[in-house]
Amino acid sequence: MTPPTVDLPARPEAPEPHRRAGPIARAAEAVPPAALVMVSVVSIQLGAAVAVNLFEALGPIATTFLRVTFSAVLLLVATRGHIGAGARRHVGLLLLFGCVIGAMNMSFYGAIARIPLGVAVAIEFIGPLGVAAITSRRPRDFVWIGFAVAGLVLLTPDIGGDLDPLGVGLALLAGAGWASFVLISPRVARGVGTAGLALAMAVASLVTLPFGLAAGGLERLEPGLLAGALAVAILSTALPLSLEFEALRRMTARAYGILVTLEPVTAALVGALVLGQALPPTAVAAIACVTVAAIGVTLSDRRGAVVVPPTSG
Repeated sequence: MTPPTVDLPARPEAPEPHRRAGPIARAAEAVPPAALVMVSVVSIQLGAAVAVNLFEALGPIATTFLRVTFSAVLLLVATRGHIGAGARRHVGLLLLFGCVIGAMNMSFYGAIARIPLGVAVAIEFIGPLGVAAITSRRPRDFVWIGFAVAGLVLLTPDIGGDLDPLGVGLALLAGAGWASFVLISPRVARGVGTAGLALAMAVASLVTLPFGLAAGGLERLEPGLLAGALAVAILSTALPLSLEFEALRRMTARAYGILVTLEPVTAALVGALVLGQALPPTAVAAIACVTVAAIGVTLSDRRGAVVVPPTSG
């Protein structure tokens, strides 16, 4: 069996090139594509930082439910003309995809509620990196995954001290969810098309609702918190997808992949500047190891295809 095509990190399928992705994408047409991707990377991490600030009032699970729900609404509106018979034929796949999205996001938000944002993103990256290395079956890619493992080893002495073990475990679980996302998203794109992510996000909203009700926080909703959750959905989903849709029309998959591998570094900077999360030298070295691994995997991938769905950030 041919292994699935994997580029890192993965994000949802862009709409057809002849269709514009919306007013944001139209305004971005004059901007260099590399700049669009970097704005997208920063936007995703700013969205995560806003989410962290909602945790005190709502908790990570209720925040996840609101982010996923608002994202689902935004994506369904954007893809409303693309929902066809493929969705009915692949209900089971969409349910699985939605469960993966819900679990991945709950795990990631649970992680960043307990450990620094940059560390959580670096640990989460190990999931899709592992998929890329294992599916390629090229020895050189195991060198790159070795860098990622070295990054995790560097963090090991801090687990139980400066790093909450549960937070680390949840980040690893989010990485496993992201790896599953990478493997499932091509099947969804082929079977359902552009609307696949939107429909799966709606399923994720239903999946996370009972957890949000059980964990509490939704009863404390007020306009300011709803506005914050909407900002998280826009920063983490709507804005980056619009920018990346436009960028992917005008740049190679490899160039895109290299730029997106800067997410752990960006997360560390956003965590330090926005959340005041100063990192010790070992954590900085760990993030550097994961970033080197991600860039190495991207550069050594000769397939050139890109599978595009969002990180849980």
